[in-house]
Amino acid sequence: MPHADIRPATLPLPDLHGHGLRLRPWDPDSEADAESWFRGRIDPEFQRWNTPLRITTDRDSALQSLRDTARKTCEGASAAYCVTDAATGTPLGHIGVNVIDRVMSSARVGYWVLPEARGRRVATRALALVARWAVAEPGLGLHRLELGHAVGHDSSCRVAERCGFRHEGTLRGAMWEAGRYDAYRDVHLHARLATDPDVEV
Repeated sequence: MPHADIRPATLPLPDLHGHGLRLRPWDPDSEADAESWFRGRIDPEFQRWNTPLRITTDRDSALQSLRDTARKTCEGASAAYCVTDAATGTPLGHIGVNVIDRVMSSARVGYWVLPEARGRRVATRALALVARWAVAEPGLGLHRLELGHAVGHDSSCRVAERCGFRHEGTLRGAMWEAGRYDAYRDVHLHARLATDPDVEV
């Protein structure tokens, strides 16, 4: 019998609270969310380390990207969160559990932080929060979470290690070079299992 117990991502997504943060689903109908998404995607640091399938060039392309992200969340293929300050509700960045594979009980984690929120361990706190939820029941109940970043992205490497994502190796030519679809660069692969000990951040 083919995997009768496989279920999509928990819907609707619950808000996640902890470490001074509130993680909530993105709202593509919110002007504030659309503006935060736009600023995050056109940020030079984001573009230095990421080449998404669709590059954001203006507010219209940013809104389409945000709508695509929200749609994938509704379909259970991912769980995309707006990272906000718990006290003020100010958007600080994004974190997503992506490419959810219920057969293998695995997913990939990705994140970015708005320029004004950097230096406050936002990515570390958000990753710790979402990783704990992703491997827990209730939650996504996944066995394995992977995190990949371009070789040379040392700050992302430190975030992964602080949150218990062990470095497992280097994937050769596994992601596009910045802003290009015809050249490739290496990726550091980190991963965390549901059976790994929890970490304090």
